[in-house]
Parts: sequence; structure tokens; C-alpha cells
Amino acid sequence: MKLTVAAVASLLVLAITVTTASAVTFEVANNASATLGGERFDREYGLDYAGQVLSKASFFTWGIFNQTSPAERRPVDHVSLVVTDADGIAYTDGSTIVLNAGYVKNYTGDVRTEVTGVLYHETVHVWQWGLQDYSAHWWVFEGIADFVRLKAGYAPAHWVKPGEGSSWDKGYDVTARFLDYCDSLCPGFVAVLNAKLKDGYSDDYFVQILGKCVQELWQDYKATYGQ
Repeated sequence: MKLTVAAVASLLVLAITVTTASAVTFEVANNASATLGGERFDREYGLDYAGQVLSKASFFTWGIFNQTSPAERRPVDHVSLVVTDADGIAYTDGSTIVLNAGYVKNYTGDVRTEVTGVLYHETVHVWQWGLQDYSAHWWVFEGIADFVRLKAGYAPAHWVKPGEGSSWDKGYDVTARFLDYCDSLCPGFVAVLNAKLKDGYSDDYFVQILGKCVQELWQDYKATYGQ
């Protein structure tokens, strides 16, 4: 792995590129290394480790999605992480993940574990099918991303507990916990759901895969945990 340093727009930019056996290239750049958040990223996380996490998160996601060959995946051959000043925590645009340096600066816990969880979540958005329907059904995509984060062992303590939540379509941790329940009923459920999303989202997918409508499954889920 080669580390290069360059000055861009008065900011010190650190970048690293990692190529895996999957023929996917993972590139990490710190465009905020002159800021407190960028300095903390370099000190407590690092470019090399971030590149490894992107690769591991991609392989893990392919496993969850049961995508054993590149032909079954979205046609992506390059994944980038950019650390910069941005809004919120992080977001994904195509195959580029943007991590907010301000969030890294202000996070009060173990930043390595937290950032790894965030990167697992965002990496799912690079690989999941159906994002053309994101605006209308954002909750299912965010729920799947958090489901993968959960299965990878990076669910933070502040997430809802199993059975909690007011509705299955709240997205993020609430939907992730519900999808985990559905996956326990039919191992590989999320993989099948992701494949179906290529053609757009439908509530009927729950009936097709599990034999029950999603509202009935939600009631069963709540009852299982005494909610």
C-alpha cells in the first residue's frame, strides 16, 4: 500500500488506495487533515485502516446479500471514502462515501468502533439494489444498511432494543431489528429482499418470501418481545 501526501486548496490531503482480490479498488482521502476532526481521524483511525474496513465491509455485505460472484452485484469497481467537513454524520453518493470530520471531532466514545459501524452502514448503500426508489421508500434501504451493521457486530448502545419501535417503516435501527426478526424466520430473507429491490420496492415482497403481510409480521414481532 502506498501513502501519498499532497496540498490541495490549502488543506493537507492524505490518500491511500487499496485493491483487493475482488478487483474492486478502495480509496480513502482525508481532505480535512488540517482540522481537529481530520487530525483525530488520522490519529485514532487512519487511512490504511479505513481502506481495510471498506474492503471487509464490502465482502461482508456481499455475504449477507448472498452475492458470490461479481455478476450478482451492482457494477461497481471503485469505492471511495472522503473525510471532509459536511453535514450530519456521513452519506453515500453513488460509490463515494463522505464522512463528516466534524462528527469525528465531536464523538465522545470509541471513535474507531463508531466510525467502523458508520462505514459498514454506508458501504451497504454502495452495493444494495433499488436505490432508484430511495426517496419513496428510504426506510427499507436505511433499515437494510443498519441490518448489515447489526450483523457485523457494530450496533451502538443507543439503538432501540429488539421489539421496540412504533412502526416497522421507521427506518434505521427500528427497521433493522424488524428485518433481523424476519431473517430469523427465513435465513437469507434480507438477501432475497435486496435482490427483489432491483425491480423496485413492494410490501408484497414480505408475503412472497414469508407468507404473511408485513403488518401481521410486525404484530408477531412485537408479540415475540412482549411489546
